[in-house]
Amino acid sequence: MITNLVKALILIGLLTLAPMFHKQMITGTIVNAILFVSVYLFGVQNAVLIGLIPSVIALSVGLLPPVMAPMVPFIMLSNAILIIIFNYLKDKNYWLGVISASILKFLFLFATGSIVVNLLFKKEIATKVASMMSWPQLVTALIGGIIAYFFLRSLKQVK
Repeated sequence: MITNLVKALILIGLLTLAPMFHKQMITGTIVNAILFVSVYLFGVQNAVLIGLIPSVIALSVGLLPPVMAPMVPFIMLSNAILIIIFNYLKDKNYWLGVISASILKFLFLFATGSIVVNLLFKKEIATKVASMMSWPQLVTALIGGIIAYFFLRSLKQVK
């Protein structure tokens, strides 16, 4: 129990520090890697809870501009989608889980991002927000899955 608490605190600490880089590719990759690892270490329910943290922190430290606050619930949902899909498929095939979860997260954020930004934002802001919710989401999720794989292999959690 203490070991799990320490692991959770370390991962939450990393989630807290990741947005401090102020670079979406770095922050997103770290966050997604932690989400994949959390599924193995803590189970799907606890991983979903952990997945709520990054969006709030990213908004509070400025990685997400304040005008993007309406996207936070959708980002949280996208993290839950990533976690749930990965959890469902990981035992069949780790890479199928990572790829499927990453694509579904990307599609959800791209679709909701397109709708929300067009409803709420001025054209110049909408373009920037839409680009943040597009291909970088897929890339950071896939790279996060690769990093998580090697980390989990070092812990002997995944074959």
